[in-house]
Amino acid sequence: MHAKRIIAASLAALTGLAAASAWADGPTFRERARVISSTPVYENVSTPRQQCWTESSGYSQDAPRGGNTAGAVIGAIAGGLLGSTVGGGNGKIAASAVGAATGAVVGDRYNSGGGGYAPQQVQRCRTVDDYHQQLLGYDVVYRYQGREFTSRLPYNPGPWVVLRVNVDVAQNQGGPDGYWRR
Repeated sequence: MHAKRIIAASLAALTGLAAASAWADGPTFRERARVISSTPVYENVSTPRQQCWTESSGYSQDAPRGGNTAGAVIGAIAGGLLGSTVGGGNGKIAASAVGAATGAVVGDRYNSGGGGYAPQQVQRCRTVDDYHQQLLGYDVVYRYQGREFTSRLPYNPGPWVVLRVNVDVAQNQGGPDGYWRR
């Protein structure tokens, strides 16, 4: 019987402690407070991306396509005719020969696709940062019972903000003259 009393007293003490700790937080209720200002807060965010372009860099030699002598023949004829218009006597024959030879070389190169040098196209890339502003939230100033408070919220609350108010008894009841009076 004695053990039953001890268990019952222990249970009563535990129940009392649980109730006291629940009441220590005090009652909670909701109230509205007038919003004085709501200012959006942004931060700059960087998003890296690739930026690529093509540019000429140095030169590469084209491989001749050759094999067709028509360009050389046409060039020799044109060069010979052009050379014959320059000079007189034996100089006219020499100019025709030089013109024909030069025309053959030029015609062959033209027909074979050049066989010369062409700019080499190279693709270059780099990483650049794109900056944009991202909304963090709103710095809200509101008035509750004649005092102003500030809070950062993830949304714009509008003209009113809802507060969760918790009432608790202060542990130190003493004031300048022993008690706080109203």
